[in-house]
Amino acid sequence: MSRGVLVTGASRGVGAEVAKVFAASGDRVVVHCRGAVDKAEKVLAELPGEGHAVVSGDLGDPAGIPALVEESAAKLGRIDVLVNNAALFVDDPAAGSRRIAHPLAETSYDAWVSAWRRTLAVNLEGAAHLTWCVARQMLDVAPADGARRGAIVNVGSRGAYRGEPDVPAYGASKAGLHAFGQSMAIALAPHDITVTSIAPGFIATEMTAEGLSGPGGDAIRAQSPFNRVTTAAEVAAAVHWLASPEATWSTGAVLDFNGASYLR
Repeated sequence: MSRGVLVTGASRGVGAEVAKVFAASGDRVVVHCRGAVDKAEKVLAELPGEGHAVVSGDLGDPAGIPALVEESAAKLGRIDVLVNNAALFVDDPAAGSRRIAHPLAETSYDAWVSAWRRTLAVNLEGAAHLTWCVARQMLDVAPADGARRGAIVNVGSRGAYRGEPDVPAYGASKAGLHAFGQSMAIALAPHDITVTSIAPGFIATEMTAEGLSGPGGDAIRAQSPFNRVTTAAEVAAAVHWLASPEATWSTGAVLDFNGASYLR
């Protein structure tokens, strides 16, 4: 049964792979991007099947989120699955990542406040507001006969537990996302909507390629006893399973997905 799937931050990396794995299983996918419409269109062109679309919008702007969801729902017919994958993109990334570097001892107060506000606005508040809009649509619009009312998967991070000394706002935002997901799992279970989170470790993507190929790459790989980092495709496959009917009883869970690089 084909589902309508909204994947945020899907113009590259994990989001793009998530879009591809859902499309490959016969689902219809909206590829969301903040502003990189050209890259999102390239991802769209690679998706098998029909009924896919690109939608752009800044998740850091609460005023624009309802329209983003309305447009996505109109293109899909109904949003059956939401994947909260989008994370803040910055021009000055930390160690080849998409995170704003703001180590306390080296950051001015104004820069510190700015980093926290920008990071939380997208990674936590944006996901929360988007979830509200999508969940309300799931409640208001009946699913297809025999289909579940909905599934929401949050892409969090190992950093929520392991600590992120250079990017504490990022770690805190992901810890908040995990906690938010658990609250929503309890709130939405009576409505047949599941909410789960995945907490990946270091992921090999276009954005992290420089860090992995540099002098610190071996140390990053050595964090796992497999002596490697995970791939975006592996994360996407796990996200796809978490959104499946077979994973219903995992609602409320945070799946550690880090190759035993951090155990808790």
